[in-house]
Amino acid sequence: MPADAGERLLTGIGEMDRVLGGGLVDGSVTLIGGDPGIGKSTILAQVAHSITRRDPSLCALYVTGEESPRQVRLRCERLGAVSERILVVGETDVGAIVEHITSVRPSLAVIDSIQTTYDPNIESAPGTVSQVRGAGAALVSLAKNGGPPVFLIGHVTKEGTLAGPRVLEHMVDTVLYFEGDRHHAYRAIRAVKNRYGPTDEIGLFEMREDGLREVSNPSAAFLSERLSDSSGSAVACVMEGARPLLVEVQALATRSYLSSPRRVVNGLDFNRAGMLLAVLEKRLGLRLGEHDVFLNAAGGIRLAEPASDLAVAMAAVSSYRDVPLHADTVWVGEIGLGGEVRSVGQMERRLREAARMQFARAIVPRLARDSRPRIEGMALVEVRTVLDAVKASLRDQG
Repeated sequence: MPADAGERLLTGIGEMDRVLGGGLVDGSVTLIGGDPGIGKSTILAQVAHSITRRDPSLCALYVTGEESPRQVRLRCERLGAVSERILVVGETDVGAIVEHITSVRPSLAVIDSIQTTYDPNIESAPGTVSQVRGAGAALVSLAKNGGPPVFLIGHVTKEGTLAGPRVLEHMVDTVLYFEGDRHHAYRAIRAVKNRYGPTDEIGLFEMREDGLREVSNPSAAFLSERLSDSSGSAVACVMEGARPLLVEVQALATRSYLSSPRRVVNGLDFNRAGMLLAVLEKRLGLRLGEHDVFLNAAGGIRLAEPASDLAVAMAAVSSYRDVPLHADTVWVGEIGLGGEVRSVGQMERRLREAARMQFARAIVPRLARDSRPRIEGMALVEVRTVLDAVKASLRDQG
């Protein structure tokens, strides 16, 4: 029997269920990490409230080791997530936590956080490698032996990786990362490991005063503040799991007075961005080595897929020449070192999303005749090189 053949426990939050692969599996352990203040405790308090509200027979246990139970209640009051079926206990001893879960038998257990949990039989301070490994092993064992689904909140290092031993990520069933800048409204939860569902799926949320709210139309949200008549702006269509997203890519190229021009990249891979700028300089003759170049994926989302290459390159060319791009156009394609535009997968799904958002043109790699999608209201412009794409993109080039 498949591991996920049984009925899943739905959180009632569509974006969270999406990233989990359709809900929580009995006995599963999920590790969620992210920067301080980004919303880890907030979203799990909302999950606990949603589960208990949907079914009065269920209860949730929230174990806090970093805050007092009073502080947790104040957060729940702010979120509108106060419920008699959400039990809160302040505890850091993993043995006592196991006893609480065994006696209460909740439908969901949240441990906030795994770095504050310790095993008194291990002679080291909480948060050390041995303590995180030992506490994690005890909680995983409990879940696998008839226990409830367990969420572990984990700290991250300054490099953005989960603190503690990597073995903890191997022990759990699902690893989620909270992405986004705490100063941006939009946050993404990305699955990087999931034994019961797809990886690289993301759930999108907007942080408000009353907590995190699902973003029902992500493409519209990311494009809502775009200035269509400004140079240095292009729209990419990327795949996040099974979902296509339209995201604005911004570029600013300005004359540099430094011996080593600046390269500032937000939301994109720094090394890949450097490669694209080098291709533009070599294949198009742009003197970007004399310019400071700033690249940004608007909205705080991180773009890792090569399909965004063409949009990044066109935004940089647009800013360098200070000529706006066609506002009704979307760019999809990977760029090689020779300046060629390479094909990417799931082209039809990307173009249908662009058409839904009222885009009339798409600049794409040359497609095979039998795989060329026909999208009503969408004109395809096929290009072989970056130069072809520039000629089709800049307004003064027709």
